Amino acid sequence: MSVVYQKSRGLTDVSTHYCPGCTHGIIHKLVAECLVELDILEKSIGVAPVGCAVLAYDYFNCDMQEAAHGRAPAVGTGIKRVQPDKFVFTYQGDGDLASIGSNEIVQVAHRGEKISTIFVNNAIYGMTGGQMAPTTLIGQKTTTCQDGRKEELAGKPIKISEMLATIDGAKYIARVSVDSPAHIRQAKKAIMRAFQTQLEGKGFSLVEVISSCPTNWGKSPVEALNWLRDNMIPYYPLGVYKDWEAE
Repeated sequence: MSVVYQKSRGLTDVSTHYCPGCTHGIIHKLVAECLVELDILEKSIGVAPVGCAVLAYDYFNCDMQEAAHGRAPAVGTGIKRVQPDKFVFTYQGDGDLASIGSNEIVQVAHRGEKISTIFVNNAIYGMTGGQMAPTTLIGQKTTTCQDGRKEELAGKPIKISEMLATIDGAKYIARVSVDSPAHIRQAKKAIMRAFQTQLEGKGFSLVEVISSCPTNWGKSPVEALNWLRDNMIPYYPLGVYKDWEAE
């Protein structure tokens, strides 16, 4: 019997802790497949965040390092500078990257560090109970804004990809989603391109992945994906925001 599909060897056999319907599992799969297909799994070092993906070191079948909240870019910088022959990626959520780690991600892009970041944006703090994040949409209800986010109090949701695309040291910036098979295929292409940017020594790369959080959104997995399409993608448009080949 021929094998039609099998799990990537870039992932371990550990069962994940993610909630039903969480799209972290899809994103993990795409990252692992890219590492294998680029033949860099054995020389890769990933940096896990504080947040829902805090246990990512259990799931990727490569060397992993845990970082303090928001500090994954700094840790990744240190690893890459000490071991420049290694492939280094950080995997971070919106609370980790866009809030406490916002300065870290701006500075790593500004320096043009040759590392890659997977930025998972589900518009909420997932692990700690569903608080408002910098990416929470206007009107979206969370445990810390139960009447919905108000622009006059919290400002507009931050658009990380658009901001980083203005920085010279950032060489590839894209925003994708994993809500449909077509978008999943596009997401994998973007992750491959980001990883190739590092492998070719061009500079910093980041792929923002629009993701769902059924548990903290208070929705079923299907309802969460529909809400993502109707609300998140219109505010966070998908596409490539910067590509070094087009400069």
